[in-house]
Amino acid sequence: MRISKAKILKYAAMGIIAACITTFFLKKEKFQGHPRDYAEIATEKIIRAATEYNSISFYVDGDTLSGFHYELIEAFARDHGWKAAITPEMSFDKRLEGLAEGKFDVIAYGILATSELKDSLLLTSPIVLNKEVLVQRKASSPTDSLFVKSQLDLAGKTLHVVKGSPSILRIHNLGNEIGDTIYINEIDKYGSEQLISLVAHGDIDYAVCDESIARAVVDSLPQIDINTDISFTQFYSWGVSKQSPVLLDSLNAWLQTFRNSSEFKLIYRKYYPPSGKK
Repeated sequence: MRISKAKILKYAAMGIIAACITTFFLKKEKFQGHPRDYAEIATEKIIRAATEYNSISFYVDGDTLSGFHYELIEAFARDHGWKAAITPEMSFDKRLEGLAEGKFDVIAYGILATSELKDSLLLTSPIVLNKEVLVQRKASSPTDSLFVKSQLDLAGKTLHVVKGSPSILRIHNLGNEIGDTIYINEIDKYGSEQLISLVAHGDIDYAVCDESIARAVVDSLPQIDINTDISFTQFYSWGVSKQSPVLLDSLNAWLQTFRNSSEFKLIYRKYYPPSGKK
């Protein structure tokens, strides 16, 4: 899926606007609630989902809403006779907070299973394969000291990530593996796509994000390099509160059937095209 430069700028701007709108409403109304399970959601017939605003998960294209996780949660709601209320939230920490407070019923975004997250979330069965990659600018010369050729070159570097991202644990482990410190700067007002744009335009030197998001924009930002892996390829899932076990069972039962459908295959190929076919 090729994304034009104009769309990249639009996504960045819309992502910032979405983050500001979300922050505004959170300040205006301190949500006082509790995590809902399947029965409460079925009574209201509305499932509330949080995701990130980017060109893979959820975005506005003209007067159309699109995105892999958007289309999946819409299909889940449709098949249960519900509506889906989707909130773009750029901070992973705020998605977790919203889930704990009952503002959201599900985080409809690729979550990497870590021991830390398993203590606070129930994760669905795997939905997509993905991995974390380093986003940097291409080398300006063969001796460019900023360019990272391998994970060993990350020693002493500062990597920017979305606040609360599960990739933080992986970066800490990577620091242990190379025997040196890798510094982390958590950003709470931008999502992955905005961090990539900041790298491309020289505002920051390094970011870490999902490979799928990076590949969706790399053709339109030819100055960036995404060829250094930060993690292995792993399965990513959605997350619900530990107080929502019946909702988890319902999501898993639906995913087991839906992943084998032609509709899922069409949606998947739309946002995760085979390598070299964008």
